Amino acid sequence: MKTTQSSGTRPVHQTVAGEFEVKSGGKSITIGFTDQRLSPHAGSATFWSWLRPLDWDQLLAAALPQPLPTSNNHLLPLETALAFMHGLLCDARKLTHVAYLRRDSVVPELIGVRRVASQSALSRFFQGFDSAGTNLRCFRPLWHWGLHRLPSAKAGYTLDLDSTRLLHEDGHQEGVAVGYTRQGLKPCLHPLLAVIAEVRLVAQLWLRPGNASCGGNGTAFFLDLWDNLPSHLRLRGVRADAGFCLPELLALWEQLKLPYVVVAQLSQPIQKLIKGDLPWTRTEVPGTEVTELAYQSLNWPQPRRLVLIRHQLRDADEGRVGKRLLDVPGYRFQALVTSLPTATHPPLAVWRYYNGRADCENVIKELQSGFALPTLCLEKFWATEAALSLATLTYNLTVLFQRHLGWQQKVTIHSRRFWLFVTAGVLSYAQGKTTIKLAVPERERAWWRRLWGKILSPFPNGNAVENRPAFTG
Repeated sequence: MKTTQSSGTRPVHQTVAGEFEVKSGGKSITIGFTDQRLSPHAGSATFWSWLRPLDWDQLLAAALPQPLPTSNNHLLPLETALAFMHGLLCDARKLTHVAYLRRDSVVPELIGVRRVASQSALSRFFQGFDSAGTNLRCFRPLWHWGLHRLPSAKAGYTLDLDSTRLLHEDGHQEGVAVGYTRQGLKPCLHPLLAVIAEVRLVAQLWLRPGNASCGGNGTAFFLDLWDNLPSHLRLRGVRADAGFCLPELLALWEQLKLPYVVVAQLSQPIQKLIKGDLPWTRTEVPGTEVTELAYQSLNWPQPRRLVLIRHQLRDADEGRVGKRLLDVPGYRFQALVTSLPTATHPPLAVWRYYNGRADCENVIKELQSGFALPTLCLEKFWATEAALSLATLTYNLTVLFQRHLGWQQKVTIHSRRFWLFVTAGVLSYAQGKTTIKLAVPERERAWWRRLWGKILSPFPNGNAVENRPAFTG
């Protein structure tokens, strides 16, 4: 007679109980359960396999302000931080979403932790960030680490300053205050950030209350960033919008001999200049004319170069180009204050250089849509700044990961999730060896082998991997 195996020797992946039948496309489908160790995000092993040989974990562990716990069942602060970062890679929008990953048995193996922290553990973790000094001591070396991994550039890098509003309609958290947003006056937070334009890397982020002005605390922010820049990085210039056209900032950049292009504040004297009889010069851009002059505002100690641009409007351009500073039918205007010399940067070149700042808005959109900045709002102000900073640093790591793979095209985190991270896998411990098998179709495995070869190579190589597998056959 056939011997019945005991339940302890039966393959766990065949354990199915409580089956259901559903109808789909004229056929029946049986739905059941399995005890296999499955993960929908096993593809994120690519990211963690790249990061693990680097010294990020050691640096992060040393920077975190939380004391080491003494409980037998404790989680190290580093383990909680890594779980939070992994949650963001998996599109978590709140701490509860991160904690939900506790049901994914593959995650601890991927990120090297004993288990994923609960929501309460994550909340207690961020409560450890209780002051500006605590946050600065923690995050300054982490910002520096990312910048240090950039190569030196002969032409230098451009730094873009910007701010954004994070709406919080409930408005009960510290720092949430009524400020001007695109939807009018709303309760919000108002982060200030700087972006290295050529590589789309965030150099620093500070949080401010929602009622702070655009340039508020801008001088202290820039000085701290300037002191924290790696010595091999040279800035070729700084760009900012009208909120940063402040006498103290302009004077600081001139003192540091750092070229700048900033949108001029729309004062009545500048409007009067534009309305006057200025010698406009046509450019190679159809419908665009430029002029420049030395202009001294009432609160400036000396004249500065003012570049004025006017764009002749067509019906299709309405609302797209420049701002209507005054009622001049058929034209819209831009005004830029700059320290770039006329000999090397004529007015049109100044305008084109400033236009490159538009990509900074794309970085902010990526942070908001892909890394949950609008929903990471905790009860305490400094805890919120810590969560936003760690989320932004996670974004930076994905940018550096993309650069390591040799991807030159801009790829959003949503695309990286679909192409890489959202790849299912099975965890097993066959013969005492931890194994994760990725559920990848045969036709795509050559691409995945090239990808892993690039990630695991002990030597730098210039062989870029395609952005995604070619779907052929």
